[in-house]
Amino acid sequence: METTFTYDKTVTGRDFIGRKAECKQMSDILSRGLNVSIYEPAKTGKNSLICQTLIDMRSSGMSFRTAEFSLLNIRSMADYCLRLISTVVGVFANTPEEHRAIVQEFLGDSSFAYDEQAFARRTSLVCLKDDLKASDLRVALSLPYRLAEKTGVRLLVIVHEFQNILLNEGPDTMLNIFEEVVRKTGARQRELCSWIWVGSSVNAMKVIFEQKRYFYRMVERVKLKPLEYREIENHIIKGFLVSGKVIDKEYVERVCSILQNNIYYINHFAAICDGLSRGYIVAPVVDESLKTMLAIHEPRFVASMNELTTFQLFLLRAILDGETMFSSADVISRYNLNSSANVRRLKDALCKKEIITFTENDVAVILDPLFEYWMRKYYFNI
Repeated sequence: METTFTYDKTVTGRDFIGRKAECKQMSDILSRGLNVSIYEPAKTGKNSLICQTLIDMRSSGMSFRTAEFSLLNIRSMADYCLRLISTVVGVFANTPEEHRAIVQEFLGDSSFAYDEQAFARRTSLVCLKDDLKASDLRVALSLPYRLAEKTGVRLLVIVHEFQNILLNEGPDTMLNIFEEVVRKTGARQRELCSWIWVGSSVNAMKVIFEQKRYFYRMVERVKLKPLEYREIENHIIKGFLVSGKVIDKEYVERVCSILQNNIYYINHFAAICDGLSRGYIVAPVVDESLKTMLAIHEPRFVASMNELTTFQLFLLRAILDGETMFSSADVISRYNLNSSANVRRLKDALCKKEIITFTENDVAVILDPLFEYWMRKYYFNI
C-alpha cells in the first residue's frame, strides 16, 4: 500500500522536514570555500540534508558539480585512491578518450595508469603500476583541486562513511598526508573545491576530527539538531489527512517522545500505522504499529546485545538508570562495575561498538532511540 510517509530513501522538497538552519549553515560553509563534516548515527537524515542543501544552493544561482562516493567497502589506501580518481575524473570526462587524456595529463608522473579493461567493466578507471607511494597519495588527493582549477568548475567532493579511513593500514599516515594536501592548497583551488566528509559512526568520526583534530580550522561540523516537535506534529497530521485519516495529537506526542523526534523512525511508524488503519486512528492501532516496527528492528538489537559482555551490560543499565558518576564508589558497587579502570574500558568498548557516545558535558547518550526504547521495555524491563 502506498503511503505519504517516506522513510526508506533520501527526501527533498515537500518531504524534507525542518533543518532550515542546518541547510543554511552548510551552504554558508561551502560558499566560503571551507570543508564540511557531518557525523550522526545512521537514519538521522544526513543524505537528505546534503541533497536539500545542494538544491537550495543551485536555486540561489550557485553553479557546481559533485563527485560522490563511499568508503563502505574500502580497506586500503590504494583502493581509496582508485575510487577517488575514478569518481572525480568521471565528473569531467564522458568518453573513454577524455578519461584517458585526463589520466595522462594529471597522473602521468605517478604509479597510476589508465586501465582500459577495468574501465570497460565499469569497475575502475586506473590501476597501480607499482606499490603505492606517499607521492602517489598526494597526487590522488590533490586531483580534485587541480581539475577544478584547470576547468574553472566548482567541485564538491562528498565522501560517505569517511570514518572507514581508520580501517586502512596506517590510517594516520594517510590522514597526515591528506591534511597536508588540503592545508597547502592554494587560495584559488580552495575556492573551487570543497570536501564534505560524512560518517554514520559518530565516535570514529570524533576520533578523526575531535580527538586527533585532523583538518583543524579547515573543516566545520554541521550538527543535526533534533527536529522541532511542532514540525513533526504538523507533518504527521497532514500526512494522515492526505490518506483520509485522523490521528489524535496525544498519540503523535507519545510516539515522538518514545522515538525522540527521530524522523526516520517516526515516518516508519506512520507508514505502518497508515497501512493498518482506516479513518480514525485508535490506540490499539498505534500500539500494534509500534510492535510491528520493533519486530522489524529487533533482530539487530538482539544481535548487538549478544555481543556485549556482562560488565558492558551492567554499565548500559547504569546509563539507562540516569547515572552519570560511573567511576564513583557507589555506582561501581551498585552496578558491579569492578573498578574505575574497568569503567573506562567499558565506556571505550560501548563507544567503539557505536552504542553510546558522550556529549561535550561528558553525559552518556544512547545513539539509537528505538534501541534505547527496546532495551528499557523488553531487555531490562525498566
